[in-house]
Amino acid sequence: MSKVLITGGTGLIGSRLSGLLKAKGYEVIILTRNNNFKNSHDSFHWNIQEYSIDDSAFKSIDHILHLAGAGVADKRWSTKRKKEILTSRVVSTNLLYDTIKRLKIPLKSFVAASAIGYYGSTTTDKIFIETDQPHNDFLGNVCKLWERAIHQFENLKIRTVVLRTGIVLSKDGGALEKMKTPILIPIGNGKQYMPWIHIDDLCNLYINALEDNQYKGVYNAVSPEHITNYSFSKTLSYIFNKPFLSLTIPKFVFKLVFGEMSKIILNGSRISSRKLSQTGFEFKYEKLNNALKNLR
Repeated sequence: MSKVLITGGTGLIGSRLSGLLKAKGYEVIILTRNNNFKNSHDSFHWNIQEYSIDDSAFKSIDHILHLAGAGVADKRWSTKRKKEILTSRVVSTNLLYDTIKRLKIPLKSFVAASAIGYYGSTTTDKIFIETDQPHNDFLGNVCKLWERAIHQFENLKIRTVVLRTGIVLSKDGGALEKMKTPILIPIGNGKQYMPWIHIDDLCNLYINALEDNQYKGVYNAVSPEHITNYSFSKTLSYIFNKPFLSLTIPKFVFKLVFGEMSKIILNGSRISSRKLSQTGFEFKYEKLNNALKNLR
């Protein structure tokens, strides 16, 4: 069976994906910044700030799944944090590219995360597709530079796949854990859309992209369902049996608490997953109602 190297393998998605790949018989290698990390998978160290990496991690690998990146919503966007968000994505990708090129590794595929932030923190009537241009804001520019670094692998004749991912729903943490407040209240006017995907669908998509040569280029990794923050909050309150208040929290409250980062909370547009469906990929959880029932 093939050998897969995963960056970000200790995170929410990477941990789940590592287990699924191992269960399928893949040999999994974890590239981590933590020198003390130990688990059932082989792990090797890299340091993005020092632009250093353990070449041993690349021995006989067939595929790379690149998930590494500082959490966009984990901290307030200070100048320092913005730099960390950008560097953790772009510089890490450049380090992988330079290493693969230097070691002349004949990769079968390079499958990497990106984000729907590519389309900007904006609420419009438009339904965005993969060929749309990046939005000129912080996240749009981060994703543009991030994907530019990813597409370098095409220069090495390596099949390259980019998954622009929405809000990942999981019972093991992440966004859903933060949303399950004692009382559910819509954010802002509640009309912003929340493109989402169940973690199992996302992991299956990564595996498909790794195994199926028809996957090339960019895909929106989001559920086909378009749902607003108001509807999301109401569905969440019903499934988890929590009170729901239809009154909304004013935008200025979030701007005061989160600063510039409030844009990703207060805004959101519809994202099309049609291109993904055209590959034959079948979502196990197309509807939020079913996804949340599975995760409660």
